[in-house]
Amino acid sequence: MSKLPGALQRVPFPVIGSPLFIISNPKLVIAQCKAGVVGSMPALNARPAAQLDEWLAEITEALAAHDRAHPDSPAAPFAINQIVHKSNDRLEHDMALCAKYKVPIVITSLGAREDVNQAVHSWGGVVLHDIINNFFACKAIEKGADGLIAVAAGAGGHAGVKSPFALVQEIRQWFDGPLALSGAMATGDAVLAAQAMGADFAYIGSAFIATEEARASDAYKQCVVDSNSDDIVYSNLFTGVHGNYLKPSIQAAGLDPDHLPESDPSKMNFGGDAKKAWKDIWGCGQGIGAIKAVVPAAELVARLQREYAAAKARLLA
Repeated sequence: MSKLPGALQRVPFPVIGSPLFIISNPKLVIAQCKAGVVGSMPALNARPAAQLDEWLAEITEALAAHDRAHPDSPAAPFAINQIVHKSNDRLEHDMALCAKYKVPIVITSLGAREDVNQAVHSWGGVVLHDIINNFFACKAIEKGADGLIAVAAGAGGHAGVKSPFALVQEIRQWFDGPLALSGAMATGDAVLAAQAMGADFAYIGSAFIATEEARASDAYKQCVVDSNSDDIVYSNLFTGVHGNYLKPSIQAAGLDPDHLPESDPSKMNFGGDAKKAWKDIWGCGQGIGAIKAVVPAAELVARLQREYAAAKARLLA
């Protein structure tokens, strides 16, 4: 296992709830952290931009109150996701608010930037950068990220195509810092498997869509419950970056999920058009066959913990 810096030492259960565009909100983040996993959300989920100040205040105050009431079992730290791609014209504003609240973990996506990493370090925060291959992993660490999120095949939303075995193996040949693994994980067995491969954390997103706290429509949540890996489509049509989406939502939009055109990557956009796309076209990963009901986030985490303990016990038997 890696030597974990800063806030990453204070995670009771080795899971990071991935930031879900549109869906993650303070209610979900707080519930995740109280349950013992890192809760996260994209800064861009707060709209208008001024709402991010209110949301960060809500999260920090709720978790501080929880820690005062439960000194023996404090909450896990929370994370904010920053899209550092040039299309995000809010980055400077949102980073200033992260500095104001000394956000413990910042997850950066779609580009690695030294100035962003240095800013997070200035208030004692930790930077995790998500990558889809070993080349980008090297670039992220060169530019000052503390750790990596290896986004393997089958992850929800923007995802890579590498096997998790290959991706983690290649990264671990040169990097011994914090590593989270993303890709089709929705069980405690998968959390233990991620650690067995060499990751420190499982990075779980799609399973949290089907929670009571998530800001997804009831139809979206039920679609996650009713679907499995056969219902996931990989396409770059919607944002210019390849990602995994629920087939029924593509069909509902009047498109043929089996014959989607390719998009121009130069048209990559995370503004209003992307928000509309992700509202209508539902991102989701391949691991959802394990999701059988919409439950509170704490109940989902409790299931993961039970399965993790059972998987460990089987190996030791």
